[in-house]
Amino acid sequence: MNDDDNRPPLVLIHGLTYDKRQWDPVRRELAAIDPDRQILALDLPGHGDAPRRDSYRMSEVADVVHTQVTEAGLGTPIVVGHSVGAVVATTYAARHPVRGVVNLDQILLPGPFGAAVREAEPTLRGPQWRQVWDRMLAGMGIESLPAEARAIVTTATDPRPDLLLGYWGEILYGSDEGIAAARSADLRSIAERGVPYRWVTSSEPPARYLAWLTGVLPEVEVTVLPGSHFPHLADPATVARLLVS
Repeated sequence: MNDDDNRPPLVLIHGLTYDKRQWDPVRRELAAIDPDRQILALDLPGHGDAPRRDSYRMSEVADVVHTQVTEAGLGTPIVVGHSVGAVVATTYAARHPVRGVVNLDQILLPGPFGAAVREAEPTLRGPQWRQVWDRMLAGMGIESLPAEARAIVTTATDPRPDLLLGYWGEILYGSDEGIAAARSADLRSIAERGVPYRWVTSSEPPARYLAWLTGVLPEVEVTVLPGSHFPHLADPATVARLLVS
């Protein structure tokens, strides 16, 4: 994904409830190995300094990101997304010119996660909504992160029910079949334009999911970095090298 004479900018998209501060360790590594690279770390709608919206549909969020990229005067970027940010990055790449996509630890189909979100919807709409988010965090390998990374995960975040319900809206209001069809269309668009796509996953990919992914995106690069759901915080040096390779 690198062209020494015309290096594409990097657009860094954080995960749900977090903000652009999540990228600080990776940005330090990038500054050391590729100091002249243009980088835009942004706040997704409703996060950090970005205004809230009535709707957080993936296509709408991707268009907001594109507006920020355009306003920053960047050329055709590599879009890098973590967790739900990788869904945004994939949606973005299907609709706007990009030089590459890097997906950090996000399976693009709802699967068991979708079932858990739907089951939790009544709780998410009530006063105990935070229990749902805390249960999910407990399975993300935060305890294995370095001290600075744990601090970022636990402090640079603002979980709210409007964000959870909004960004999980397609799961709550759509079907697995409909989401799979939309994701397949996005990935086919990416594949047809020859856009490089790398998936960095914290565990060995489920065989059935990998078969689906490679069926619609045959040239996908899969990199396994065992450990936390936050590979860019667990091993920022390795992730930085992947972004400029």
